[in-house]
Amino acid sequence: MDVEVETVIARPVADVAAYAGDPTNAPEWYANIRSVRWRTDPPVRVGSEMDFVAQFLGRRLAYTYRVVELVEGERLVMETADGPFPMRTTYTWEPAGDGARMTLRNTGTPTGFGKVSAPVMAAAMRRATTKDLARLKTLLEPEPH
Repeated sequence: MDVEVETVIARPVADVAAYAGDPTNAPEWYANIRSVRWRTDPPVRVGSEMDFVAQFLGRRLAYTYRVVELVEGERLVMETADGPFPMRTTYTWEPAGDGARMTLRNTGTPTGFGKVSAPVMAAAMRRATTKDLARLKTLLEPEPH
């Protein structure tokens, strides 16, 4: 499974990266994430671990993400250290006109139930992450005057 979505947010790259790159904020802009609990002390850095609880396709998913790469303001990569199947999530941020382009990519190899339903899961994940980035855009962009 490989799902990538992107959006342009009318805010400086540093602002978008600081907010979206802080796992504590995930429940505010990810519709399916119910909670995040730090296993290591914040702030986010290579080696940080967080426990996520999500609701996806009617199932409760609990998993631990470990930060494996961090380039401040440019890229954040997390991999599951524990969970229902191996997953890698990559956020990238880059200038786009007067704002920031954020790309969100999830790659993984589902097992068990997920393996059978991988095409359905990928389509659902694409819909969900597209909505998540739209929510992030709404949260971060200034209100029109």
